[in-house]
Amino acid sequence: MPRLFITPRAILDLIEIWNYIADESEECADISIDKLNEAMEKLRRNPGMRGQRNELAHMRSFPFQRYVIFYRGDSSGVEVVRVLHGARDVQSSFERKCPDADPELASPVGHARGFR
Repeated sequence: MPRLFITPRAILDLIEIWNYIADESEECADISIDKLNEAMEKLRRNPGMRGQRNELAHMRSFPFQRYVIFYRGDSSGVEVVRVLHGARDVQSSFERKCPDADPELASPVGHARGFR
């Protein structure tokens, strides 16, 4: 079975999404993260299901609800690189350096929970 790896930067994106939604409702934030995890699992099972992003080398994107999951994938698995709101400027989001991310946040099993 193909592997799912979520980069530290993508986990920080998921934390930011959860925090933003949780300002209104923690229950809704939990549901949103669960649905994003389900979408990432779908990508793991079908890594080539979306097209390449010409502006981002070797990157694919999967629009899901209000968000876009950016990933690299092949038959061995999927690496989720970023999870951004659909209204964000994609190019500048990828150009900015990520603050030092804790490598312990990286999730080889695809679950971004446990950050509350």
